[in-house]
Amino acid sequence: MPHDNRVHPLGPPAGFEDAISNGPVRMRWPNGVEGWIFSSYAGVRKVLSDKRFSANRDGAPAMRTEGEPVLDSSQPGNMNAMDGEEHLRLRRPLSRGFMVKRMAEMRPRIQQIVDEHLDAMERQGAPADLVASLCLPVPSLVIADLLGVPPEHQELFQATAKQMLGKNGSKVEYEALAAQLGEVIAKVVAEKKASGDTSDMIGLMVNETDFDQEELMLLAIGLLVAGHETTSNFFGLFTLTLFERPDQLEILQRDPSRADVIVEELMRYTIGRLGGAGIQRKALEDVEVDGVTVKAGEWAVISLHANLDEELCPHAGELDLERKAVSHLGFGFGPHQCLGANLARTELQILLQSLFTRFPNIRPAVPVTEMTFREDMITYGASAIPVVW
Repeated sequence: MPHDNRVHPLGPPAGFEDAISNGPVRMRWPNGVEGWIFSSYAGVRKVLSDKRFSANRDGAPAMRTEGEPVLDSSQPGNMNAMDGEEHLRLRRPLSRGFMVKRMAEMRPRIQQIVDEHLDAMERQGAPADLVASLCLPVPSLVIADLLGVPPEHQELFQATAKQMLGKNGSKVEYEALAAQLGEVIAKVVAEKKASGDTSDMIGLMVNETDFDQEELMLLAIGLLVAGHETTSNFFGLFTLTLFERPDQLEILQRDPSRADVIVEELMRYTIGRLGGAGIQRKALEDVEVDGVTVKAGEWAVISLHANLDEELCPHAGELDLERKAVSHLGFGFGPHQCLGANLARTELQILLQSLFTRFPNIRPAVPVTEMTFREDMITYGASAIPVVW
């Protein structure tokens, strides 16, 4: 069933493209807050990079009218809601753990995890659910490895993510799950402190930063949740897009070594096609964007439909896996650009290469339009992807 009144589950909400066709749109959210939606490539880049816009989301537009936000902007370690030096103090040390060199070192382990899950899928036989067999478990295990958290707790990661990123997430339930996850992380923290080990992210945070315990715990939980949830959804959406476009899938299968460039085009197009309202920023002073003035105190909300702007590349509304990589906005832009982008790219490249090489005849067991999608999550994706081969 299509999500958010989408005509097609891989397309934008009904009427969205018409609404934004003439530039920025003024909108009122269910909680009564108004804001501007920007969807041009230049406009989105400006909102995400201009220091006159704050990432603090107190009083932000919300998808529901009742219930309090699961995370408070003022919570120590809530890096995505911070600006300036406060944000950089937390981000700079963490970025070392996601450098290209570190991702290259992780490639053999990621490949091993993917191969083990493909082996299990093959043994089980068709039909299989790609979400349960591959999309969810692989990123969970990879981010657990990167942080240094025992991988057997991946169901707890996923349950915590459901509350943290759910449109109807419960703060009480999130805090209960986060406390359980915190106990797991606390044991790892104590071990890293005793050994001085800095080979993983928690070891790095414990032994080479000035983070206090509360900051460290929320950062670790946030990385675990975001590190598996987003990559899981991206891979599922990419796979569905390729199922819908066998001509483009053939390009990947013809030359899997180009998976790095292919991932960029899939990210640009797939996330762009979904459209809709996304990241929110609050104007600290009057700022002109795309010909309108966002007044101090007002909200600017961006849509990654900007990835389909002709300003970015010719024929931007078309998927072309032979296209050279362009500077898309799939991982955001500016100081809050996705910290784990290099990790996500590495995982997605290996997943795509491996799945379609191992199962060259894999195909959906039911039409994509009949699959179920995650109605209750901020991060959009398929609930299940039944496949045969």
